[in-house]
Amino acid sequence: MNRLIDKLAILLICLMSLMMTDSFTAPVIIILSAMAVSTAVQLLTGTAAAAVLIAGFSLLCGVFPVTLCTMPLLLYDALWEKKWWLTAPAALALIKLGSLSAGQIMITLAAAAVAVIIYIRVSGLEQTVTKLTDLRDEVAGKNQQLAQQNLLLAEAQDNEIHLATLKERNRIAREIHDNVGHMLTRSLLQSGALIVINKDEQLREPLESLRDTLDSAMTSIRESVHDLHDDSIDLKKVVEDSLRSVEDRFTVKFDCDVSEHLSGNIKLCIIGVIKEGLSNAVKHSNGDSIELIVREHPAFCQLVMEDNGSCSEIKESGIGLKNMRDRAAALGGRISFTPSPEGFRIFMSIPKA
Repeated sequence: MNRLIDKLAILLICLMSLMMTDSFTAPVIIILSAMAVSTAVQLLTGTAAAAVLIAGFSLLCGVFPVTLCTMPLLLYDALWEKKWWLTAPAALALIKLGSLSAGQIMITLAAAAVAVIIYIRVSGLEQTVTKLTDLRDEVAGKNQQLAQQNLLLAEAQDNEIHLATLKERNRIAREIHDNVGHMLTRSLLQSGALIVINKDEQLREPLESLRDTLDSAMTSIRESVHDLHDDSIDLKKVVEDSLRSVEDRFTVKFDCDVSEHLSGNIKLCIIGVIKEGLSNAVKHSNGDSIELIVREHPAFCQLVMEDNGSCSEIKESGIGLKNMRDRAAALGGRISFTPSPEGFRIFMSIPKA
């Protein structure tokens, strides 16, 4: 749009030069021709056809010198095409100085100067706008990268807090088990001994009540310690650490969707089966990828582990397979092994209750 306005300004100056001719028809034809050629050049910008149009109009000035009055308009187009030298043939019109008045020559030279000045100004402005646009895009990209890094940092901080919480729970559970648990156990033994050696019937009932209270406290603490220990096992992190040991040989795809409050026995069973499965894959698989899925459903947990190595049969008596079967059976679960030319598949389902 800016170039059209610039061309209009140059065209008005050229029109002033053409108005100095005696003929009325020639200026109209020349101005319309110049406008048509200039429009075509802008539409065909960057092509050989645009260069041909500029050179042809310049040569026309040698035949019809009055055409030189509109040459600044084509000079402006030639500058944008980076081929200003194509307008040099227009200088042939100066040979026929008698065809143009001094005023026309001065106005034409002034229009050419205006065309050059406008080009320098507008091209510089467009370069500045381009640089600002590139800078804006670069800043936007940097901001997006910064936002992603901040998100990753926040996730890392959350993970650190989560791990610290799990470690603290584990420490508390261990201290309760080692200290309070032992003291309660000793108190239970002492209360039982007092009941045995007691000869006073009036003290029997209070002593038995004390023993029952200590037993309830011991049961409650044992359950709390188990709950803390279960929560301290981060299933996803432990599995990811195990998978990291085989990443140099296998492309690993891991999908885990379990809650933090899943039973510790189930977590340990899943971890044990996964480690055994990875060990078997390293020893026997000729594939290069492992897909692992761990899902928690309302009533059961599911494990699917599959590699892409060819396997026609399995040794039912293998120690690794027996260990996995024993782990699943201990929790009332089921596990199956499916060999095929496309890979080896382990499927395990464990009830939550």
